[in-house]
Amino acid sequence: MMGTWTRACAADDMEVEEQIVFDQGGRSFLVIRSPEDEFFCIDGICTHEHVHLADGLVMEGTIECPKHGGVFNYRNGEAKRAPVCINLRTWPVKVENGDVFIEI
Repeated sequence: MMGTWTRACAADDMEVEEQIVFDQGGRSFLVIRSPEDEFFCIDGICTHEHVHLADGLVMEGTIECPKHGGVFNYRNGEAKRAPVCINLRTWPVKVENGDVFIEI
């Protein structure tokens, strides 16, 4: 089943390695801008103890959970450092006319 492309933010609203929270349909997503000026979208809730990742440190292609320090690769959702061991779901992203859309 194809998702629906939903506008999350304006590309210019985000600095490099900044994240924004996007809530839709009872779910929380994070959109992150990489140093290569690409945008990625991951689930906004840590797979370890369901803590919101919104305040997590973003650097070098990863996001760190603010509660227990687990680390995920934000490009592919891969769990990189304990205590997290379940990957985050990722979502397709596109930029059109200066706006960032995610397919959910």
